[in-house]
Amino acid sequence: MDEITIGYGLLLVVLGLVAGVINTLAGGGSNLTIPALMIWGMPPDVANATNRVGVMMQSLTGAKQFQSKGKLPTGDLKGILIPTLIGGLAGGVLASYAPPSLLKPALLITMLGMAALMLFKPSVVIPEAGTPVKTVSETPGAWMALFLAGFYGGFVQAGVGFVLIAALAGTLRYDIVSTNALKIVCTLAFTGVALALFIYNDQVAWIPGLLLAVGSMVGAWLGVNIAIDISPKAMKWFLFLMTLVAVIAAILK
Repeated sequence: MDEITIGYGLLLVVLGLVAGVINTLAGGGSNLTIPALMIWGMPPDVANATNRVGVMMQSLTGAKQFQSKGKLPTGDLKGILIPTLIGGLAGGVLASYAPPSLLKPALLITMLGMAALMLFKPSVVIPEAGTPVKTVSETPGAWMALFLAGFYGGFVQAGVGFVLIAALAGTLRYDIVSTNALKIVCTLAFTGVALALFIYNDQVAWIPGLLLAVGSMVGAWLGVNIAIDISPKAMKWFLFLMTLVAVIAAILK
């Protein structure tokens, strides 16, 4: 891998900031950061692992921000986290040992599916105001949806925000602010599991990972404040545009 220059280090901080905002509001920020890490000379599996350092820190920052503003629903948090963590562990194991060539097809299929959902049935992703919230125990399919979201996040990470939004808003019917808050907590949970596996297998490049983390934490702080104030209509268009960008990024990788 190449030596990190001051310019490249600043680029990682800036990209981390942008990714932190995007991941807090929607998903797909890793489509910026993972290619940037690969430009430095990292193979895909190491870039995927190193990227988790920034994701971990932005998720921790975002979760604390949502909680401090009273926007993090905790009534069914245990029910949500159990399948997500189990899926994250399984996905992290696969990512740590599977051929890197599996990453692109998984990313592309997921992003195309999410784009189709946003285009043809957006109400699944952003429920109407006043829609009753459900619990995991009373919702058939919610456990599996959260497990698959965790699995995908542990395996690929890039675009997992979209998958979690579909699971949380689509099956449990949380509004978009609550969905984003819970999405951040779920991401924190399975990223911690996956990152531990990557550290154990010595797949993390710490200097670029920490540079991403610095920007990501600032981006997450900004993202939470935007998420609370943005209108549902603007949020729907932002999600749709970010999904299209993620699809294009997956195709070009």
